[in-house]
Order: sequence, then structure tokens, then C-alpha cells
Amino acid sequence: MKFVSFEANKVARFGAVKGEGIVELGPLLKDRGITSLRQLIAADAMDLAKQLVEQNAPDWKFGDVEFLPVIPDPGKIICIGLNYRDHVQETGRTVTENPSIFTRYPESQVGHLQPIVKPLESDHFDYEGELALVIGKGGRRISEDRALAAIAGYACYNEGSIRDWQRHTSQFVAGKTFARTGSFGPWLVTADEIPDPSKLSLETRLNGQIVQKSTTDLLITGIPALIRYCSTIMTLEPGDVIVTGTPGGVGAKRTPPLWMKHGDIVEVEISGIGILRNPVVAET
Repeated sequence: MKFVSFEANKVARFGAVKGEGIVELGPLLKDRGITSLRQLIAADAMDLAKQLVEQNAPDWKFGDVEFLPVIPDPGKIICIGLNYRDHVQETGRTVTENPSIFTRYPESQVGHLQPIVKPLESDHFDYEGELALVIGKGGRRISEDRALAAIAGYACYNEGSIRDWQRHTSQFVAGKTFARTGSFGPWLVTADEIPDPSKLSLETRLNGQIVQKSTTDLLITGIPALIRYCSTIMTLEPGDVIVTGTPGGVGAKRTPPLWMKHGDIVEVEISGIGILRNPVVAET
């Protein structure tokens, strides 16, 4: 099933995709105090929600809503850097024994079809297509053999990066969390529909041109190992997001560099999930 966060009539809502529309779940779960997708996951109520979706007709058409980030209010957005060998090679770095970790913040992301914003301070606005996972059952020190069972589902992510600010120091965060520079969507595909996340294809397109193309079996640190490593450091909680890394082909390493600009359309497509599409606008 595909769960989605959205806004309609200026009210934040959540629901599930049914046909060409969305069954809104908030009113159906109000007696349980569940008002967001993150709360639904934390309440371990996704199976109940699936039953409600089967029993009800869509309340909203896609064209009548604005998509929000899949989880608008995650407690953590954990990003993994340099996790495909071709990306490591194009950056001139070397593969490390343990994954590179940095963070983004909720303000830095928008939903499907919403504009991502090139900030006033830079023209070096780069794309990064990635697979994101959302934690369903959290905890500390989650073993690799239990890791996939801890996942609620998967989504596409475009980890828009402001490259010159990223290079201000050896730490990535300055270039990774400008407001509204990344996107997360279009929806959360539940983990039962993707039993093996290592068998997915990923493609990023800029104005229809393929700029990144890879498969998730090429991740240096696979998803079970990422969950084990991250949960050793911190307690993973329902609704936390792990963005698993981008393959080679980023704009910064092309000759000449290929930066996103006002009027562009960027898409991240992952098999079994769908297409995350965003227009690019320049901040004014």
C-alpha cells in the first residue's frame, strides 16, 4: 500500500492511495488520536489503516491536494554519504570502513510536485537521487537479521545540495539543509511490497535527460548494515528517515558542471515505488 501526507484546504492531512485518489485516514482514526502518518506508524496501526482503506472510497483526487514530504515531522533525517563506489570515485575519495553520516532537517524538504528552491546565496544547486527508508519499529542495536523487519516502508528522495556551501568545511551539513532544497515522496510504499530493497533500480532525470542510473545492490553499506550501524549510535524511532546515499553522475562532477536552475524539472524514479517530480525555482 502507498501512504501519503498531503495538504487540502490549507489543512495538513494523511491517507493512502486508492486508485486515482486518496482515502483520508485522519477522520477514520480520530478516536485513536492518530493525526499524522508518523503517529500511525508509531501506533503500529498500518494494518488497521489498510482495512479502512479497503472499506472506504477516496476522499480526494490527486489534483485537489498538495503533497507534503512523506513524513513531514520526522524526529531524525539521517543521511548516508559516499555509499556508491562510482560516486566515491567521481569525488576522488576512498571507500571507508564505516558509512559517512550527516543530517538534514525537516525544513529542508518538500513533497512531490512542490518546488525545490535554489537559494539566493548560490548557483551550485545539485541533484542527488536516493532511496529513503522510514523506520517502523525502532530501538537500539538492531541486528542485521532484524533490520528489514524494522522498516515501515520506502520512498524516493532528492537530496538537493548546495555544493559551494557544502565545501565550506570538511562537514557537509551547511550545503545539505538549506530550506526547501530537497524533496521526499511521492508516498511511502509499505515494506511488504518491497521484500528485498537491494533489488531496486534508481534513475534521476533533469529535464528528461538521465543523469544518474544505478541499482541498490551496488550500495557499499547495505540497508541492514546501515540500520545496525545507526541504531548502535542512537535510538531509532518510528518515523525516522534514513536516506541511503546517491550514485555517481552528480552535476558537480560533470564537465562542465550541471547545476539545477529556475524552470528545470527534476525527477527521481525508483522501481516499485514511483516517480518523485519537482520543479526548480530560484529564491527571490
